[in-house]
Amino acid sequence: MLEITLNVRVPSNLLNLGLTQEEIQRRISEWLVFSLFSEGKISSGKAGKLLGLSRLEFIELLKTRGIAFINYTEEELKEEIEASKKLTSKSKI
Repeated sequence: MLEITLNVRVPSNLLNLGLTQEEIQRRISEWLVFSLFSEGKISSGKAGKLLGLSRLEFIELLKTRGIAFINYTEEELKEEIEASKKLTSKSKI
């Protein structure tokens, strides 16, 4: 993925909390993606891709961060229903 460098100012005492610069960078990227997702500007699939995760891994990350995932797009809801039907039909075999 193509990257650019931005200068972001954060309090220096964040490093005193045991966070490395890399951890701070990762968390800032996550926060931005979470914000865009929460605002409905990107889908869960796009959010996952931006973080180098699958859609399901992104949803799991939301869960670990205490962010609810309840707003499906129409397409995502259709995919979930279809996946559920497939699982249901397999369990009947």
